Amino acid sequence: MIIDFHTHIFPDKIASRTIEILENNITSRGKEGKAVIAATADSLLESMNLNGIEYSVVLPIATTLTQSVTINNFAKTVNNTDRLFSFGSLHPMQKDWESVLYDIKEKGLLGIKLHPEYQNFYIDSRESIQILKKCEELDLLTVIHAGRDIGVEPPVHCMPERLRHTLEYVKGDKIIAGHLGGWQVWDDVEKYLVGTPLYFDTAYTVDFISKEQLCRIIKNHGSDKIVHATDSPWEKQGHAVQVISSLPLTDSEKNNIFYLNAKKLLKIG
Repeated sequence: MIIDFHTHIFPDKIASRTIEILENNITSRGKEGKAVIAATADSLLESMNLNGIEYSVVLPIATTLTQSVTINNFAKTVNNTDRLFSFGSLHPMQKDWESVLYDIKEKGLLGIKLHPEYQNFYIDSRESIQILKKCEELDLLTVIHAGRDIGVEPPVHCMPERLRHTLEYVKGDKIIAGHLGGWQVWDDVEKYLVGTPLYFDTAYTVDFISKEQLCRIIKNHGSDKIVHATDSPWEKQGHAVQVISSLPLTDSEKNNIFYLNAKKLLKIG
């Protein structure tokens, strides 16, 4: 079994335009980044079928103060789709954040996605920490975009040192730090985050980090706290599986990464 813990889709009527905007943000920074699928539910399921992915977790992001209702209603419809688990989202600066979290819980969504770069907040800010604490209280998972973002200019709002600071307020065992704890700041991940209770996902990392450092982080942090992820539509699901499969890890470690940890977090089986 393989579970992809970090994917993105959009409603059919806005998916194409949304991807175009995101791609333009990347190229405007002189970077290369193209979606490899259409970022709709149907295209994701087709990719899963082609690449042997049993389940995918969909992570929407509320980029404005007023998007959470629409996004979470869409998330509920996705969550009712066979083989897709959708999280919800909210903007840390919206005044009704607490009632939104209760609504997310009531809708049966298992967690939220926060993106400090798109949402323009620091992960160890007061607003962020109160949300992380409430999610912990409600038994909601939190996936956080950690480290740099290919389409967003600095400053970086979720550096490993700041994420470590949040652990003074929450346990961290319900937090999944995206992109192996911090995209393209993996030296700092090793310094500040390896060995903490946080989970890391592997989204959009395998082509940007050396295999030696990737294995070292997995080994030192513990394969029981790593979940396989791709950031689809930005990374081919099959390619990411091939890279992780080729690493000098034991079968037990690979099973942890590919599905056992995700099954525990998603309460499957």
